[in-house]
Amino acid sequence: MFYYLSKIAWLFLQPLNLSILLLAAGLIALLLRRRRLAGTAVGIALAVLVLSAWTSVGALVLHPLEDRFERPVKIPDGIAGIIVLGGGLEGAINQARGGYELNRGGDRMVEAAALARRLPGVPVIVSGGGGSLFIDGEPDANSGTRLLIALGIEEDRLVLESRSRNTYENAQFTRDLLQPDSSSRWLLVTSAFHMPRSAALFRKAGFDVVAWPVDYRTTGREGFGLASDNAADALDATTLAIREWIGLLAYRMAGRIDSLLPGP
Repeated sequence: MFYYLSKIAWLFLQPLNLSILLLAAGLIALLLRRRRLAGTAVGIALAVLVLSAWTSVGALVLHPLEDRFERPVKIPDGIAGIIVLGGGLEGAINQARGGYELNRGGDRMVEAAALARRLPGVPVIVSGGGGSLFIDGEPDANSGTRLLIALGIEEDRLVLESRSRNTYENAQFTRDLLQPDSSSRWLLVTSAFHMPRSAALFRKAGFDVVAWPVDYRTTGREGFGLASDNAADALDATTLAIREWIGLLAYRMAGRIDSLLPGP
């Protein structure tokens, strides 16, 4: 139930969809001659779009997420395995064409391959199923495995977890698969903005994880500004930031994590 509620709620809350719905509500209000209500709805829609696409608000809201965990200077000793979370591959395209097309989060898989080369013999766990409610696609664990093999990682080192639909299930199903003990340490590879929630969930599932953030979307030095980035990237940053903060809040309220902004 939590999964379906989160997906449906996000359809209405992401900035672009929210703006379209508000504009539609304004049009309906105008047809009903509710001019004040129409003006309010259109004004809020324009404000959401301007702030999301024409300002650096998205980057500023991403900063505390991306800065929360620093990448280690060197790989710690005694790593039992590398866990890389899905979300970096185009599932629908890969299912149709059989490849391993990457999206903007593809750094996760590339970094996992680089780490696997630095840690020969260590298993690589690819965790990620179909996370979309409406779009059918190949699980990231499947296409990610093809990519890692193509990049030279031995197939017998790869462990697939392809059932999970969200980060909570990533942690739960990976735990069921690996049965980690308290003495083992695991590298956790995911996007920097996603690391606080991911690390907290895996720790609560019983993993001693070393955070290895990748896929940074900001420099960390942005200040507030207008038109400081192209509109598509700024809108994407705002959308990511809002989704991640909502996810943290929802997981905290559900008791799945122990703080709103988990730290190292």
